[in-house]
Amino acid sequence: MMVRNKVKNTNDIELKDRLVAINRVAKVTKGGRTFSFSAIVVVGNEDGLVGWGLGKAGEVTSAISKAVEAAKKNVIKVPVFNGTIPHEQEARFAGAEVFIKPASHGTGVVAGGAMRAVLESVGVTDVLAKSKGSSNAHNLVKATIKALEELRDAKMVANNRGISVQRVFKG
Repeated sequence: MMVRNKVKNTNDIELKDRLVAINRVAKVTKGGRTFSFSAIVVVGNEDGLVGWGLGKAGEVTSAISKAVEAAKKNVIKVPVFNGTIPHEQEARFAGAEVFIKPASHGTGVVAGGAMRAVLESVGVTDVLAKSKGSSNAHNLVKATIKALEELRDAKMVANNRGISVQRVFKG
């Protein structure tokens, strides 16, 4: 079940960007080689918002700035409680498969590379994560974002079941 919590306007939100990977592409033509670069960037406010973007250009700095602009257009809201996620989640994108699991306070982010950048950008401080299959940074970022998109908090589940939120969350 795909639940998309897309954020419409990110102009007034301060987002921090993290560079995940840069790839150099060489195209051989009659006159010699032409180099171009692609960059994948993750942006987030470390409080439940995260987005990713891909930028391609002839220079590294241009590719990164294009990726940041693309990432600001793809920001989603993720439920984060006490520095961890509400439940276990698996997701797959192309050859990459990810598994994320909530962890107790003080565990830290047990994830590597591209997954760590996404989870830290969203504001998760305690989580256990495992990537299986491809280690391609592009596919790992997309699979991790897909897993975070499918997370549901208790209020969302209660609303889907038609239960009054006030009845469930008496304090």
